[in-house]
Amino acid sequence: MFPVLETERLLLREIEEKDIKAIYSILSREDVTVHYGQEPFKAYEEARSLLAIFNMNYSMQRGIRWGIQEKNSGAFVGTIGFHAWHQKHRRAEIGYELHPDFWKKGYGQEAVSEVISFGFSELKLNRISAICYPENKSSQKLLERSGFHKEGILAKYMVQNQHVYDCYMYCLLHPSLNEEK
Repeated sequence: MFPVLETERLLLREIEEKDIKAIYSILSREDVTVHYGQEPFKAYEEARSLLAIFNMNYSMQRGIRWGIQEKNSGAFVGTIGFHAWHQKHRRAEIGYELHPDFWKKGYGQEAVSEVISFGFSELKLNRISAICYPENKSSQKLLERSGFHKEGILAKYMVQNQHVYDCYMYCLLHPSLNEEK
């Protein structure tokens, strides 16, 4: 059964077919994808394909992606989850995107905190990583406020719109590992 997570203002739930239009409305925007590692969606079918990838990754235990829903309004805010999940090595990479209407409201922080907690307690992760473009200051601040630290630069790591980008690698270790000396 797909785990449903709840915060004060948000419901993190399984992404459904009915969410494809909302996903498209987010990932078709240049202001969202400019630092996302992909070009904006041009067709609904791309959102449908992405949902299929999320579902396949979950069924193969390689990732999990939640839809972020505002409790009060029921509005679809964005998605968040883990990919590159390696159970043996107890690590995964976190990723997220929110519709700009929900930026600067603390929703990203709220969702990231809940997903981190789930990753450490339920998935038994030791390490959660994140990749971020140096130009994406908002995501860097979100990661740092969430306890991530910058490990280094992945040189020429992403290609988007025929431009090669460096990326920052961020990491958050399970609190018990920080106590080891």
